[in-house]
Amino acid sequence: MWMVFALMSSLFAALTSILAKIGIDGVNSNLATAIRTVVVVAMAWGVVFLTNAQGGVSEISRRSWLYLILSGLATGASWLCYYRALQLGEVSKVVPIDKLSVVFTLLLAFVFLHEKFTLKSLFGCALISAGTLLIVL
Repeated sequence: MWMVFALMSSLFAALTSILAKIGIDGVNSNLATAIRTVVVVAMAWGVVFLTNAQGGVSEISRRSWLYLILSGLATGASWLCYYRALQLGEVSKVVPIDKLSVVFTLLLAFVFLHEKFTLKSLFGCALISAGTLLIVL
């Protein structure tokens, strides 16, 4: 089931890029990010209340709070940079560079989470990097 959700995530991310590029025309990229964020926050909390998951807030540990807040800050920084890049560049070039996050994620997972780096993942990272260069140059 995780694969279905991952594929849906990929499709929605693609739609996000196209819709954002169209919507950001003539709009300050920081303002556009703030508008997007308000929509995401409303949607996320709507799902929390719809699924009756709000009771779990009090059970979250301090450590989890810290890392969720840091993750939120990283997301915000990513979105601000992404929207500015979309405003300045072509979506067909910005998105492949943004997807280098896959390579960075694998490297960070190896360093901080001690996940295994296999020959297959190294080869995949090399292909993603090469593909990004091919598309962008």
